[in-house]
Amino acid sequence: MNTTLLAGIAALLLPVIGLAGEYSLTVDRVKIDTGDFVKTGIGYNGKSPGPVLRFREGEEVSINVTNNLDEMTSIHWHGLILPFDQDGVPGISFPGIRPGETFTYRFPIQQAGTYWFHSHSGFQEPDGAYGAIVIEPEGREPFRYDREYVVQLTDKHPHSGDRIMRNLKMIPDYYNRQQQTVGEFFSDVSENGLMNTVRDRIAWGDMRMMKADVEDLQGFTGLINGKGPEQNWTGLFEPGERIRLRFINSSAMTYFDIRIPGLDMTVVQADGNNVQPVNVDEFRIGVAETYDVIVRPRQARAYTIFAESMGRSGYARATLAPEEGLEADVPQLREPARLTMADMGGMPGMDHGSMAGMDHGSMDMSGTDGMSGMGDPSMKGMDHSGMAGMDHSNMQEMDHSGMAGMDHDSMEMPKGGASDPFYAKGSGLVPVAANGGKFLSYADLKAQNPLYEDREPTREIELRLTGNMERYIWSINGVKYEDADPIRLQYGERVRFKFVNETMMTHPMHLHGMWSILEVGAGQWNPIKHTVSVQPGTTVYMETEVDEPGQWAFHCHLSYHAAAGMFRKVIVEGGPESAQAKAKAGATTEEGGDA
Repeated sequence: MNTTLLAGIAALLLPVIGLAGEYSLTVDRVKIDTGDFVKTGIGYNGKSPGPVLRFREGEEVSINVTNNLDEMTSIHWHGLILPFDQDGVPGISFPGIRPGETFTYRFPIQQAGTYWFHSHSGFQEPDGAYGAIVIEPEGREPFRYDREYVVQLTDKHPHSGDRIMRNLKMIPDYYNRQQQTVGEFFSDVSENGLMNTVRDRIAWGDMRMMKADVEDLQGFTGLINGKGPEQNWTGLFEPGERIRLRFINSSAMTYFDIRIPGLDMTVVQADGNNVQPVNVDEFRIGVAETYDVIVRPRQARAYTIFAESMGRSGYARATLAPEEGLEADVPQLREPARLTMADMGGMPGMDHGSMAGMDHGSMDMSGTDGMSGMGDPSMKGMDHSGMAGMDHSNMQEMDHSGMAGMDHDSMEMPKGGASDPFYAKGSGLVPVAANGGKFLSYADLKAQNPLYEDREPTREIELRLTGNMERYIWSINGVKYEDADPIRLQYGERVRFKFVNETMMTHPMHLHGMWSILEVGAGQWNPIKHTVSVQPGTTVYMETEVDEPGQWAFHCHLSYHAAAGMFRKVIVEGGPESAQAKAKAGATTEEGGDA
């Protein structure tokens, strides 16, 4: 190959991958073709998803981001540990990037694994502003593979994010295409009897909720690496190779259940951190999570990567094949999931009937609602005093420091199935593998190497995940973002967060800037994550080593839940003096800013 040709290839690659340690991204209006529809969206370097950014652990990176939009933008580096003022959340980390301006992010790469990046402004992320990050480790991986592929999932909808939010505010089940039918009523009568079925329907009616409220947003086309099911993204292999698949769920709202018929999967990483290998037939990937799996196709044939939405309303599909053009059978969608009373948070003493009477008419939804540019000025001052017979009006982030001595290590952690500790007993959402095989549970995840010393937390903070589907209002401890005080942490402490999900929805909770140690009963081997899913009617614990000073976002990663108020600002006080000064300056300029 001659020198001129090599130089030409290098020139083509440089705009995409950048020079070593220096990268360039433009934020652009783009056309997105799903195979079902074409829409205008937002992307990076002229496409959606954006390029795969490849870093190496230990390097310092500079990323020049040029805003070609006519509106403010930002980029958040999801799951990366970095200085807070590089985290990319307008109104919390920095002001944002104005139209026509270039902002340079600079931070050290302190980790390895699979991550992603996305806009944290308005609904730009669901409109297409996302991409993948792959970080190579300084040392050797604890597992072998011959080739790798990023498998980035999203739920692309014909409507823009702003339009979707307006529709959900007007009619919360606007996008629910799986309403219960008369035929389903008679089927339930046949199975459970007439009176039991009638009582069940009356109970759900009293709560003004539906068993079908598994997914807020249906009618989407599932994409893998920007390609719809009919466009069929394909990854090539040689029979016998070990292939590493880096799954990233960049959806606005959709949980996916993933299987590859004919292939076993070995989970080796969760949220960028190595875990002790787990062999599974299927796994559920929450919004914003990443999982790395190893597969080994031995036959020279095609295999379908099938990602089915948790509510069975849609799917994404791709192919692994020894050559282009080959396809395998695409499975049929399974029967839609239905919520149960357990999923409604059916804990003793909870009065869901009173939730229907909550006074939301005067709720103030102006301002940021947790994300830049979102809000509904028609809703003001939320009254939660009737909710479940409890007065949440004064509940901010509850400090349970006296509970730090609780022993959670003795918790029984069964491995999957109906008794899975991360699902309510009797839940309608308990995952079951299509072939009756192994479905991954959080309880299966064990760290490959402990990241932190195993020590008792200094205090516990309870975060009750609250909301009302009928009014499409989401909150924490009954208080929406702009009405809540920040959560204040002290540098150097370890905090246990107790999530209590009082809603019918599953919430992927994401803490920026610090790792989340998920409590699975494994002590020092508890897995390290950046996003933790909390199922309806369940209580989940995670611990955080507070080792990054500054201001951080903490929110549900369902885009429209964060926008409706399930969002908090975290302020870490103390730590290095320079960081304290920056955080104090940021707190001063943040008043009235976007978040």
